[in-house]
Parts: sequence; structure tokens; C-alpha cells
Amino acid sequence: MAASRFSSLLRRSVSAASLLRSIGNNSSRASGIRRFSTATVIEELITPPVQVTYTQNLINGHFVDAASGKTFPTYDPRTGEVIAHIAEGDAEDVNRAVAAARKAFDEGPWPKMTPYERSRILLRFADLVEKHSEELAALETWDNGKPHEQAAKSELPMLVRLFHYYAGWADKIHGLTVPADGHYHVQTLHEPIGVAGQIIPWNFPLLMFAWKVGPALACGNTIVLKTAEQTPLTALYVAKLFLEAGLPPGVLNIISGFGPTAGAALASHMDVDKIAFTGSTETGKIVQELAARSNLKSVTLELGGKSPFIIFDDADIDKAVELAHFALFFNQGQCCCAGSRTYVHEHIYDEFVEKAKARAVRRSVGDPFKKGIEQGPQFIRVSLSLDTLKQNSKEFLQIDSEQFQKVLRYIKSGIESNATLECGGDRIGNRGYFVQPTVFSNVQDDMLIAQDEIFGPVQSILKFKDINDVIRRANATRYGLAAGVFTGSVETANTMMRALRAGTVWINCFDVFDAAIPFGGYKMSGIGREKGIYSLNNYLQVKAVVSPLKNPAWL
Repeated sequence: MAASRFSSLLRRSVSAASLLRSIGNNSSRASGIRRFSTATVIEELITPPVQVTYTQNLINGHFVDAASGKTFPTYDPRTGEVIAHIAEGDAEDVNRAVAAARKAFDEGPWPKMTPYERSRILLRFADLVEKHSEELAALETWDNGKPHEQAAKSELPMLVRLFHYYAGWADKIHGLTVPADGHYHVQTLHEPIGVAGQIIPWNFPLLMFAWKVGPALACGNTIVLKTAEQTPLTALYVAKLFLEAGLPPGVLNIISGFGPTAGAALASHMDVDKIAFTGSTETGKIVQELAARSNLKSVTLELGGKSPFIIFDDADIDKAVELAHFALFFNQGQCCCAGSRTYVHEHIYDEFVEKAKARAVRRSVGDPFKKGIEQGPQFIRVSLSLDTLKQNSKEFLQIDSEQFQKVLRYIKSGIESNATLECGGDRIGNRGYFVQPTVFSNVQDDMLIAQDEIFGPVQSILKFKDINDVIRRANATRYGLAAGVFTGSVETANTMMRALRAGTVWINCFDVFDAAIPFGGYKMSGIGREKGIYSLNNYLQVKAVVSPLKNPAWL
């Protein structure tokens, strides 16, 4: 299948606009913000066309309440209102799920099925996802806030494609016959690793489910997956579809819960053979430490990024503006590989900034269920307070708008660092968690907005002089997840693709994803690769088998 691009569709919570107003009404910068502010979101919201059906944990083929009986709320980021109460898994639930996965691997039918039989179950599941795609897209938008058109037209078809891809791999995994010195027959066996623990993030709940679950099942493993506590609904829904497809009990277990409790229990569990995590670099370090301190389980990490998007002076500026806009603002800017450092050659810099500002002002922000909306609300989550951890009481659960407030703090930081705020810079309205599309120019490499992963709709535009200058600066980061290059020169493209220290380099495109294209990072952006043939290595172990040969006809 041709590669598909997603549809182009510190601690104080101080708003950047408040800071600007304090500068004074005669400030040209303050008046500029008023001129370019995005209109307030329309208050009347569409009722999601779906009902929440599955809120319990899935353990050993059954949906069950948490062992503690506790629940936690998941929220609509458009309003902050509760969607549903979800069973709150903790260490005891993880223990039960791991025991079910271990029994299913050691004694159940799954690893003893022929690869073709496993493939057929994955294909039946993909067919069921297609059948229920409307409900799944609505749930994804309701729980996460992403535009419904993006979920329905891009992410659900990609989810189906991923499982078709891994179903195709299930009966093509095999070892090798290896020549060796001496009279020996040597072969390798590629065996499933066992019980895989998986922890997925909130920004792409369904796609990250597929990136983790697809290769693990194709290789014959069993799974305990922890959802992001912020967005548990779609994983629970598709878990039911897996049961309908004929997946044996215990092969896939789903726990919804919090990182410090359920996540830590999974990463440190002595009977989990492998842990895969997608999320922040800081949390990834904790996961790796827990894995090492327990049973030294294998670890795959897909972590943060601060990806450069580099535009040379031979580029078509209008196309470059649109692509740079997409690279940053896609999914509300909540994308680990977002092109969040926009480097523009000095010869075209001023024109690019003006056009990038105009494009951001035109960006449609509002109810993600409305047709034509490009940007929905930033995500929110329910958090565990310190008292919750101490008292184990659900009464101390609270709405945490930390990510939303973090975006506003970074905008404030950019202003205080003397970057030029071209447009945006504040929240929209007083209901929900919407942020204006924001553009900064005159950004320097040492500013926080050019160094840290903001995970929000904030574009930072930097100026560069020549190819050597931009290579050095683009690589001067602790991250190495992705990069983009926009140029009309084949020579420039060839130089850049080799010089940039990143796991993916997009040339004259961005966010091109396909089931066969591997994804992962250099440096502190992670360990290992997901998707494609390389992802199978995460869930296999290699066994060498050696036996003597007597009077071989040939060696």
C-alpha cells in the first residue's frame, strides 16, 4: 500500500495574554496579538454519536471490576465534564492479568496454534474494527479531543492496515540454517519472548495500541497492556472485538490505571518478559530502571522529540509554509515527532514568517466533532494527588490540566525570552481546554521553546545561514526522533538525510506513516523500532540449536 499521510485536516498557570496586557496598550506587540487572536470557540457542542459500553478491566477473557473496587473518571476535554468512570487497576489487578497471560502462554492454545490460525484471528479482528469504525472514531474524539475527521478518515483506516500487515507476518517468521566449521548442523529458532507488558500514551490511543499489540500477537506472545489513564475508552472497546474475533482468553489483558501504581507494577513485575513503553523521556527512564531492577526484562522505548523542519531557500515557499504548519500543528501539536523547530534560510525568512502567521490565523479551532475543524482541545487528565497515593482513596482524584497549563507557560517563556509572538498566545474561551495556534519568530536555539518538547500548538521559527550551520544546530539536541527537509536540490537532500541524527528523515513531506516504515529514535528519543519488519525483533528471541553430523554428504 502506498504510504499514507495523516489528514492535514516554571509551575505557574499564567496566561501569555495577561502578560502582554501588562506591557501596555501602546505596545505594538500587544496590539498584534489582539489582531491575530483566533475567535472564541462556539459554545454549542455536538453530542457524541456513541455510548460508552466498556469501562472494566479485561483479565483472562472477562471484563471485571478492579480488585479494590475503585474507579476513576475520564473527561471530555471540550468541557472538562466526566464521560465515564473506569475501573482503576493497580498492582493486584496487574498481578491477576500477568498470571492470566502467563497461563495462556505456558498452557493455552495461542502459542501452539499454527501461525496461519493466528493470522486469521488478526484478520477477523481487522474486519470487526472496520465494521465498528464509526463508534471507535467517535470514542477516540470524545475521549482525546482530536478532530473527528482525522480519527475517522486517517487513524481508523491506518489501524485496520496495521493489523492486516501483522497478520501477514504471522506465518512468515522463521529462523535460519547456519553453516559452521566442523561436522555440525546449526539452526536458529525465532521464538516468542513470552508475556509482554505494554504501556501506551494518550495522544494516539488506537494507533499506539496497534503498534504494540500487532507485532506481539503476530510473534505468538501474550500481553498485559496498560492504557493511558487519560484515554482508556477505545482500547477497552477493541479488546471486546478481539474476543469476538476468537482470541483465546488470557492472550490479551487490558488494565486501566495510573503510572505510579499499575504502570510501575507492570514494569517491575518478575513474571513479565518484556516491556514496551511510549511516552515522555523522563518516564521512559523510570520504566527502564524498573525493568532493570526487577528481572532485567527486555525494553523498547519510544520517547520524546524536538524535531527540526528545515526549509532551504530553493523551496516553494507556499508549499513549505503549509507543510511546516502541518508538521507542527497536527493533532493539536500533541505529536512526539512534531516539527517543532522550524529552521528557515535567511534569504526567505521574512516572507516565510508572514505566510506562516497568516496560515496559523486561518486555522479552524473548535468542537472536534464539527466538520472542517482542524484543531480540537488540548488533552486533560485525572491525576493522583500525593494524598491518594498515601490514603488510597478515590476522593483525592482531581482534574489535572497540567499539559494545558504547560503549553501556556512555554508561550510565556517565549515572550520573556524576547522571541517575537506573531499570533496566538492564549487560551480560547473559558470552557474546555482550547489553545490559540501560536507562532514565534526570532527564536534562538538557547530558548526553552526551541529546546523542550512543548506538545502543543506552538510553532518556533528560527533563521539559518547555510547547510553546515543548520546541520550543527539541528543535531544539537538531546532528542533524535525525526526531522524534515524541504528543498528542490537532490544534492542537498542526500547530504541532509545522512547528516541528521534522527530515526526518521522526511524529504519534502512530513508525518508519512505506513505499516512497513519503521519508527523510533536516536539518543534520548528511545530504544528500538516500531512498525515494519524491525518491530518483530522486539517480541522474539533467538535460540541456536547445534547437533553433530555423522558422515555428512556435504557441509
